[in-house]
Amino acid sequence: MAESGNGSNGLVNVSGEDLAPISETRLFAPDRPGHPPRILLLYGSLRERSYSRFLALEAQRLLHFYGAETRIFDPSGLPLPDDAGTDHPKVAELRALCAWSEGQVWCSPERHGAMTGIMKSQIDWIPLSLGAIRPTQGKTLALMQVSGGSQSFNALNQMRVLGRWMRMMTIPNQSSVPRAYQEFEEDGRMKPSPLYDRVVDVIEELMKFTLLLRGQSDYLVDRYSERKAARLKGVDTPAVQAEASGAVTPSI
Repeated sequence: MAESGNGSNGLVNVSGEDLAPISETRLFAPDRPGHPPRILLLYGSLRERSYSRFLALEAQRLLHFYGAETRIFDPSGLPLPDDAGTDHPKVAELRALCAWSEGQVWCSPERHGAMTGIMKSQIDWIPLSLGAIRPTQGKTLALMQVSGGSQSFNALNQMRVLGRWMRMMTIPNQSSVPRAYQEFEEDGRMKPSPLYDRVVDVIEELMKFTLLLRGQSDYLVDRYSERKAARLKGVDTPAVQAEASGAVTPSI
């Protein structure tokens, strides 16, 4: 343990009051949550034949196979960010679903070389913090995109940046489906192909990471800098504030 100010172990710039050793007891706690993993799926198109919605539905079927509980948010009727209050029914629904979830799947079409505005609006309505609660911090995230042309990763790269900004645990794997109009049957089911196999890979990986990390995310994202800042201000960290206030995850 570093001692503040004396640098006896070479860490001359740290505060010994706030630097904490890694707790294997907390990392490998036996009392993991036993309920089905809760996964929220967002898609980025309002078209009647929406390939991002079709792909989200394929992901949902796989999640059910792996034992997850899922919700898919319908973005139809969601106002533009700041064009309505947070009490708007669609905004309130999205935020409650985000708080409910332990992991998420974001699936956007690529439009003009980027994710769609519909996808971005959903993400923009999710705040970084609500008082002591950070709605996305520590949750797992899987990313998928569909394209009308050749394979691209522009929307995926943008969403990966956003996932990091939202302090989410974004899994390494991802799925990009080019020429999506060729990959789905008339009934909206995805055809068997290596592209479908990659979707299975992504969902399998998301489930593994979610099962591994849930119940531990508060500890995993507990930060030295935030502990130090909170101590200097004479307040608790957000995680401690949430626990003290009895804040609970909404049931939906």
